Amino acid sequence: MLRFNDIADRLIEYNPQVDLERLQRAYVFTAKVHDGQERLSGEPYLIHPLEVAGILLDLHVDEDTIIAGLLHDTLEDTLTTREEIERLFGPSVAFLVEGLTKIARIEFKSAREQQAENFRKMLIAMSEDIRILMIKLADRLHNMRTIVHMKEESRRRIAQETMDIYVPLAHRLGVYWMKQELEDLSFRTLEPEVAKELEARLLISRDEREVYIEDVIGIISARLADIGLRCEVQGRVKDISSIHAKMKSQDLELEQIYDTIGFRIVIDGGIGDCYAALGQIHSVWPPVPGRFKDYIALPKPNGYRSLHTTVIGEYGERMEVQIRTVEMHRDAELGIAAHWKYKEGRLEADGDDSKFDWLRQLVEWQKEISDPHEFLDAVKLDLFPNEVFVFTPTGEVINLASGSTPIDFAYAIHSEVGSHCVGAKVNGRLVPLRQRLKDGDTVEIITSSSQSPRKDWLEFAVSSKARNHIRHAIRQAGKERAVALGRDILGRELRRNDLTLAGVLEDGRLQRYADAEFGGRTIDELFAAISYGKIAASVLVRKLAGGEGKAPPDLSAVASAANVVPKRLRRLFKRERRRSTSGVRVSGTPDVLVRFAGCCEPLPGDEIIGFVTRGRGVTIHTKGCARVFTLDPERKIAVEWDDEAKVARAIAIRVLSRDEPGMLAKITNTISAAGINIGSAKVSVDETTGRTAEQTFELWVPDARTLAGVMREIRKVKGVRSVERIRG
Repeated sequence: MLRFNDIADRLIEYNPQVDLERLQRAYVFTAKVHDGQERLSGEPYLIHPLEVAGILLDLHVDEDTIIAGLLHDTLEDTLTTREEIERLFGPSVAFLVEGLTKIARIEFKSAREQQAENFRKMLIAMSEDIRILMIKLADRLHNMRTIVHMKEESRRRIAQETMDIYVPLAHRLGVYWMKQELEDLSFRTLEPEVAKELEARLLISRDEREVYIEDVIGIISARLADIGLRCEVQGRVKDISSIHAKMKSQDLELEQIYDTIGFRIVIDGGIGDCYAALGQIHSVWPPVPGRFKDYIALPKPNGYRSLHTTVIGEYGERMEVQIRTVEMHRDAELGIAAHWKYKEGRLEADGDDSKFDWLRQLVEWQKEISDPHEFLDAVKLDLFPNEVFVFTPTGEVINLASGSTPIDFAYAIHSEVGSHCVGAKVNGRLVPLRQRLKDGDTVEIITSSSQSPRKDWLEFAVSSKARNHIRHAIRQAGKERAVALGRDILGRELRRNDLTLAGVLEDGRLQRYADAEFGGRTIDELFAAISYGKIAASVLVRKLAGGEGKAPPDLSAVASAANVVPKRLRRLFKRERRRSTSGVRVSGTPDVLVRFAGCCEPLPGDEIIGFVTRGRGVTIHTKGCARVFTLDPERKIAVEWDDEAKVARAIAIRVLSRDEPGMLAKITNTISAAGINIGSAKVSVDETTGRTAEQTFELWVPDARTLAGVMREIRKVKGVRSVERIRG
């Protein structure tokens, strides 16, 4: 356990002006208010804030951030007040602790909603003071280090959230040691058996690897010393999470991965010395074609700079070598913390303010996107994709996500350019808008004022900026069509009753109806509700004419929670209340005509959302389905699984395994042991290698938990490389 002297000594190393008396007061205060509290491990709770402070010290943050790290749980878990913290430690510390507490205190209906909204709140706080995020990352890292003491379900949930959000965030902020440790801890939690097997197989040759690493370090050091370069050479075996990711993405066995060892050369010199060192490395060992990355000439968006190359070593194996200066190494280790100064409670960039434009972009997104799930998906997509560097016709470098198309490029230039894009030239030649861009392409966009975003662009647009603008335009166009259709329907019905739309608008009858019985919403929203069948035009006309008629449903409930079932769907209800034959209740009512979207194939246990579909009842999607974001929110309706109705549904899974006798029998026996019926099976073998078998099964399963359980058991079968659910 860290002691006060440990924290003080480490802080003094890089901040000699620290107020030790104030720091000690924070240490004593947190020990006092957490006295008697314990963690799940049985250890005193005090250990956690001390370890968080220790992690923050590795980032060389300022005194206020260390003190806030010590106090970060006091508002949430003790009787301490914000006023007390401000009085004892100042407004800056109080602001940081309160920002962290606001994130933790929100209540949610579901785990995914919590993840999405927590992240949104974190970004809002981060836009005011990025130190809040740095403390949150340190807090998550220590929780991951001690995750073994939690229940399995909690471990898996927290590890998945860490992999989805905190790993790419640490990566995006450039704190690579933190990113690697979070990723490794998450992987070991989510795939414990795979991690143990990989670790055991790597340990077999550990002694040989250590000798090899020492030999290579000696060769590099001597060669660079001969040309007068001062440097430090480090060697290490890659993290098992990185090794497993490569095995999975390229369908390789461990023995087929030759670059499990990496070397880093930290040069005490300038940029020219890095390229000189690269020349020496390539003169000793031949480089692997296509495996050289120059992040010095083209830095990553988070400011990361280094030369990366892969070479063929002494025994035909591949070695990754990174070359950087001392300053670049400091940036890579400290990330964003290396570029900020802390003055009077404010953060100031130390020069290149453009390095963190992406941070301001995230803050802008959180203001524009109302749906927290959509926001989370957008952020996960953009946090840290693989990059591709392309050029404008004037030679400006544009950094895009790997797999980007001219549409993504157009929106990266300007939203108006993207919205009016009709074509593109890549390297002087006309290409389809869905063509994937490659490093070094020069892209020119052709626009037309009559063009508007099209729905099919969502099939190949990659960036969040492009997708968000396209979705917004599609929704807006859908609303305009609905308003026009509703206006036309009401106009025809009024004419049948010797009234005119212009008349009821002019004398204010329609507005009074909207104010009194439509929740004060606009006339256009009333027209849209008529179009969607939520209000019967004939009933509305009788109301406007002063006649008796059935009152329209309360659309204010539809607006907020979609609790009212459209009238046209009520005809599909059964007279007697009974279980749903589809397994879904629409606004609490069984046996409404429903269909399950083929794009996401929902199962009981998945969070679902319904949309009224003309002539086809209600279409059920999962809440995370990308298709949901293109649909008109006015058609949304409340749906839920009927827990009493056990309706099995057919889904498909794909299993990749080694091609060996008995493998198919092992997998089918595992499925049968779970009580699941196999509807059909298809088996094929990769003829190019002769070692990989692909099995596709149609399974009849009652819910998502059962499916997850059988997939987990299949992964445990020796020789199985991956199991995935097939959607769409």
